[in-house]
Amino acid sequence: MTRTRKTLHRAGFTLVELLLVIAILGILGTVVVVNFSGSSDEARRTGTLTSINSISQAAEIYRMKTGRVPKSLEDLTVGINDEPPLLKAGSLVDSWGTPFDYKAEGKTYVIRSAGADGVLNTDDDLTN
Repeated sequence: MTRTRKTLHRAGFTLVELLLVIAILGILGTVVVVNFSGSSDEARRTGTLTSINSISQAAEIYRMKTGRVPKSLEDLTVGINDEPPLLKAGSLVDSWGTPFDYKAEGKTYVIRSAGADGVLNTDDDLTN
């Protein structure tokens, strides 16, 4: 009977053991949250650079078909000579929902995103 009491008495966890497990889970949770919060920004940045590349390719196709660069990004959302448009109108915003900035100068053009802060001419701007 003494043996049974020791087994029953020792069957559960102590308060110290439970607190240790809770502390370890809290630390692991914090590490996961910190790592994934940075991934979201990097994914938006990568997505925006991909969109800029797609718009640049559409602008080059526009140039080949018309002999000039588009005057605005909206030119890429209208079909050329009864052809379907090169881009959808909804694709003219970056991953943060800000419209792309487009400037055509002669035979060249620049496509820019204002980046995470939504303000042009800052350090986080993205361009082609």
